[in-house]
Amino acid sequence: MTQDKKNEVSEDVGIPVSVKIRERLKTAKVRFHANDNISDYLEPGDIDGIFAEVKSKMKEVLDSLVIDTEGDHNTQDTANRIAKMFIKEVFAGRYSSMPVLTEFPNISHLNELMVIGPIAVRSACSHHFCPIMGKVWIGVLPNENSNLIGLSKYARMTEWIMGRPQIQEEAVIQLADILESKMKPLGLAVVMDADHLCMQWRGVKDSESKMLNSVMRGTFLKDPNLRREFLSLLGSRYKS
Repeated sequence: MTQDKKNEVSEDVGIPVSVKIRERLKTAKVRFHANDNISDYLEPGDIDGIFAEVKSKMKEVLDSLVIDTEGDHNTQDTANRIAKMFIKEVFAGRYSSMPVLTEFPNISHLNELMVIGPIAVRSACSHHFCPIMGKVWIGVLPNENSNLIGLSKYARMTEWIMGRPQIQEEAVIQLADILESKMKPLGLAVVMDADHLCMQWRGVKDSESKMLNSVMRGTFLKDPNLRREFLSLLGSRYKS
């Protein structure tokens, strides 16, 4: 190892992995908001480093909450559990690569409305990190030039997008954007209906409020009959 390399390694020691990743992102001029995916800028060992950092800092948070994590058997491993939950479970969509989509050509020239759902949604609001629980429906109007994807891939892609701190209005746009870019359909619609525990558990504590919103692209925007057909199919599922 050259002396310059030794000096570089020496300077690198002690720098938190989160700082290194942040600098990579800033150098590349890449956004790293809560609902962004940063997997392309992670290096081998980074996830383990992030895990260790979050675990250590969560222990400090618990200490600041005046919780005796040494004497309380219920919270002795809580910092580790929270780190695992954030990095490897509920926010895994920030740190993992996009699922591989099985795409195949529209050989049968399908041109009728397809509705996929309900797909279970599990996310967390980026304001309070409280759970968002709901369902997503996806409407697709393909043409002969559209790529089709395997049915399970809609759920995989939804899970990947929702596995980050989100706000519902942006989450459905992210999902619509990526499906539209992959499939290139004549029309695409995404509808999400969800409970927000940031309203039910804290704040106004309104247990009845939900959010229902949609994104319409292509033919769904231009053709009211198609839009009506899609929404009526969703309505029939609600009643059943």
